[in-house]
Amino acid sequence: MQRRFMAWGALLAMLSVMIGAFGAHMLKSVISEDHLQVYETGVHYHMVHALGLILIALVAGQWGESARLRWAGRLLIAGIVLFSGSLYVLSITGISILGAITPLGGVCFIAGWICLAWEAFSRKS
Repeated sequence: MQRRFMAWGALLAMLSVMIGAFGAHMLKSVISEDHLQVYETGVHYHMVHALGLILIALVAGQWGESARLRWAGRLLIAGIVLFSGSLYVLSITGISILGAITPLGGVCFIAGWICLAWEAFSRKS
């Protein structure tokens, strides 16, 4: 679990940089300022939660594997796909119905952080 989440976190962080660079260099002149801001919000949350995955991997190395840590990582990955992914597609295509998917990703982020906190509070020392 530790190696898997570390690898996914690193790959998703790299992808966030690549997607951010694409937006800054290729989309700036193609999409509206409002859509670019939506895109950048997706990149920001993508990177923060990729780093959260790396944090979970490090914590798993210290505390050992657990179902809550596993769910925390899975939920952050799902959140990146649903939240950031929907914002990327929404900002590029303008398909506004995709905005209905974004909150599901936000719920995944929140649930992932709750799982991590729950694991921390359940530790004896």
